[in-house]
Amino acid sequence: MPELPDVEVYIEALERRIRGQPLQAVRLASPFLLRTALPPIAAVQGKRVREVRRLGKRIALGLEDELWLVLHLMIAGRLHWKEPGAKLAGRHALAAFDFPHGTLTLTEAGARKRAALHVVQGEEALREHDPGGLEVLEIDPERFRAALMAENHTLKRALTDPRLFSGIGNAYSDEILHRARLSPLAMTEKLAPAEVARLYEATRTTLADWTLRLRAHYGDGFPEKVTAFRPDMAVHGKYRQPCPVCGTAVQRIRYADNETNYCPRCQTGGRLLADRGLSRLLKRDWPRTIDELERLRR
Repeated sequence: MPELPDVEVYIEALERRIRGQPLQAVRLASPFLLRTALPPIAAVQGKRVREVRRLGKRIALGLEDELWLVLHLMIAGRLHWKEPGAKLAGRHALAAFDFPHGTLTLTEAGARKRAALHVVQGEEALREHDPGGLEVLEIDPERFRAALMAENHTLKRALTDPRLFSGIGNAYSDEILHRARLSPLAMTEKLAPAEVARLYEATRTTLADWTLRLRAHYGDGFPEKVTAFRPDMAVHGKYRQPCPVCGTAVQRIRYADNETNYCPRCQTGGRLLADRGLSRLLKRDWPRTIDELERLRR
């Protein structure tokens, strides 16, 4: 799922292309994409784009007459900039937004269509689509600590809760926790003040650093091939590959559709975190430390 750094570069690319331009037409290839339309989607036709705003992981296009198009890309939704009037071709195409100098298209890979488009009017209606999480790059350490400690959760869950922190998902939470040298399963109420401070700095640094990297990578071009798995990431998507800090094989925890990656030496003191499926299968044979795992492999 595109997260804060990815959505920011999407917004910057859109600002350069569509701000001040009239939205000539919206073409929908899938009726399931449009979740709410009050007023109807026909109301946006011909309206100029006033601003492009991020709401957590959502992209909001602000038009004249206080109209808003709110796009939630979910896991597999992606945006593309095409020539004017580009056709909606292929089974992944969901929608096209036509402007005088180009067409913004929305695609979604996979069979499960989760991406969503909402049409709303006014700031109050727009706020209903904002999960309300804090913008970590805009808050001080005390506000960060207060949000983190509001409820007792694992760090992984707390960082990815959109009601607590804005725009952080599975990928960048892995990178943040690795930089902070903290276990994804550490409980928030048990963190020492120094660990909270380390997490605050790691969160801000990771998000700012990756935004700069992606901005430099795409330049003035439109972001294509947006992915949660990047070669320069430290641990996310790097199962069994060496940690860039200590060289230990990166491990994982799998649950449902998600996978959490971590370095057992840098983050958990050499302890292996139980993978729900595999540890249940192996039971007593499940290695408890990275040293035990390495001995088994030898």
